[in-house]
Amino acid sequence: MDFILPRAKDVRALESLSPSELRIKAPVAHGNLPKDTLALFDYKSHLVRQAIWELKYRGNKKVASLLAECLLEDLAEELAERKAFDDFTDPILIPIPISKKRRRERGWNQTEILATVLSERGGSPSFFETNFGILAKIKDTESQTKKNRAERLENLRACFKINLPERIAGRNIILLDDVVTTGATFEEARRTLIDAGARKVLAIAVAH
Repeated sequence: MDFILPRAKDVRALESLSPSELRIKAPVAHGNLPKDTLALFDYKSHLVRQAIWELKYRGNKKVASLLAECLLEDLAEELAERKAFDDFTDPILIPIPISKKRRRERGWNQTEILATVLSERGGSPSFFETNFGILAKIKDTESQTKKNRAERLENLRACFKINLPERIAGRNIILLDDVVTTGATFEEARRTLIDAGARKVLAIAVAH
């Protein structure tokens, strides 16, 4: 499916949407996702891909705020349920990191932008605390675009490390990313966190 870069007027129209309007226009995510993995919107939607592109390649703060508001609504509901039935309390929100090389090329990590807005809107002490330094990506992995699930998992193997294992020992974690496809990135990050002592890991993305 080809993607045409958004025109200025389309970007302005996107930026002017309220969270409720975006939810009406953007189809919800569907399809199988791994256990404890959530996504809001269907990535096949042109509007959703436009929003992700603006966030990822332009660091668009208005779009980040729009998407974060939608994430916060779903996250608050999910955390309330998990607190009641799964003792998922006092979680740490951790954005999926990018490599140093990718950060130099792009200038930012789009998921950190989302996490920053989420923290401002609903972070500690309301729902979670946010930490950008615990999980690091130590390998500049190849593009995942044309790889199947097994190839994605192999490509990502041992690409993350934990900088402060004492901070996550026995703690619940929320992993955040912009897009989840097969779930391979979340799976490798979850494995790394659990191996370092995290209690439970919930993963959430804007789109699938």
